[in-house]
Amino acid sequence: MSLAKKLLHTRYRVNDLDRTVKFYLEILGLAEVRRHKSPRGSELAFLKTPQSEELIEICSFPASGPVQVQADLTHLAFEVDSLEDFGKHLAAHGLKYSDGPTMKEDGGGFAFIDAPEGYEIELIQRVKKAGDAGY
Repeated sequence: MSLAKKLLHTRYRVNDLDRTVKFYLEILGLAEVRRHKSPRGSELAFLKTPQSEELIEICSFPASGPVQVQADLTHLAFEVDSLEDFGKHLAAHGLKYSDGPTMKEDGGGFAFIDAPEGYEIELIQRVKKAGDAGY
């Protein structure tokens, strides 16, 4: 039996491909690994985080109508070293958290930011444990 082996990418369709890609590159520090047009005419940009294999596919396909993201429909979650430091990074770009940060007693926590097109991004600060890199 052949089963799914590995998550390769997740697609988010947007109205403004360049604006969204710029946000992911400048605010989250992702890298654009490729861009092309699909056989049906979608403009596609593939983004990658430094420590993950999975890609994020940002798609623009105006022929299917405008994108309208419902509240709390979906989000991507990224690990950050420090929510406090990331908040300073956001402020330097004229942005702020839309929710949080919510810190836990163990030192971990999470917060949300609004991405273009109405999508949300969750940022998670994990607790450093003995043996973790940088502990």
